[in-house]
Amino acid sequence: MIRAGIVGLGKMGISHCAILGAHPQVDLVAVCDTSSLVIDGFTKHSTVACFTDYKKMIDNSNLQCIVIASPTKYHSEMVNYALDHNLHVFCEKPFALKVEEGVKLSEKAESLGLVNQVGYHNRFLGTFQEVKRLLGQDVLGDLYHFLGESYGPVVLREKGSTWRSEKGQGGGCLYDYASHTIDLIHFLCGRGVKVGGTMLKSIFSKQVEDAVYSTLLLEGGLSGQLSVNWSDETHRKMNTQVTLLGKKGKIIADATEVKIYLKEANEKLNLPKGWTVKYLTDLTSPVDFYLRGEEYSSQIDHFIECIQDRSIKNKSPFRTASYTDEVINLLISDSTI
Repeated sequence: MIRAGIVGLGKMGISHCAILGAHPQVDLVAVCDTSSLVIDGFTKHSTVACFTDYKKMIDNSNLQCIVIASPTKYHSEMVNYALDHNLHVFCEKPFALKVEEGVKLSEKAESLGLVNQVGYHNRFLGTFQEVKRLLGQDVLGDLYHFLGESYGPVVLREKGSTWRSEKGQGGGCLYDYASHTIDLIHFLCGRGVKVGGTMLKSIFSKQVEDAVYSTLLLEGGLSGQLSVNWSDETHRKMNTQVTLLGKKGKIIADATEVKIYLKEANEKLNLPKGWTVKYLTDLTSPVDFYLRGEEYSSQIDHFIECIQDRSIKNKSPFRTASYTDEVINLLISDSTI
């Protein structure tokens, strides 16, 4: 059994707590949060050790791995302390508010040979994994454009802000929403190296942007658009979609389906000319414990598998997360609004 601890018991932390608590290869032995209400609840209704100081939890719990789901501004110091204590680390996204900190932590984790992962769950969705597989089979031929989009209802009025919409806490729509979209583009198409025409628009928030629009250039020469808005009440929850255009056709994919249009049939992949639709239910491997979506359990399962078998290459390591942080920094520097 792998001894695990969690720092931060907000929405994502509680989700990770439930998934780890049900994992057959994990012994969840400690949790940490600054909320006395949350800690009192865990003390009364669980057998895990409870802390309000993450350093004391790490120092006294004999952990092998840790999940960090605190507000973003604390990620770097917490990850660094965990690495200093030889712990495998799963950190929620975005990785770091400062690019240089993310790079240093990536190098540190790699040099120590510790499993490191960031919670970009789109990499574990069956639909997006299918898109990556199809691209690897050259189903679209040469790509010439992409569009990455994310929309959702986080800040819908002037007084609707949370810690996520405070500049020094969550970093705004750019860090909280656009990071997912950028990372997905990296996963499917390659690393972003340049941006242009960036607009960071405040709609309701005072300190941060509520929408992000930009053009991205990837290292292989492919370019496309980024369109993200967390003040869109037409969506019940966050919705992320990617559109890819190639010489042989087009793919549109989100968390529920993959739509493929081919100009000519691909007999090797058994895809006809015209439209083909593949659904998430047919593309996702089952998980032992379902919570919110298979991808959330799948990413934790992967983290544990990597700890058990160091030969497995992590699908969402600190290194790729730091690439996303670098693009975010480019967007901030390029912004005209």
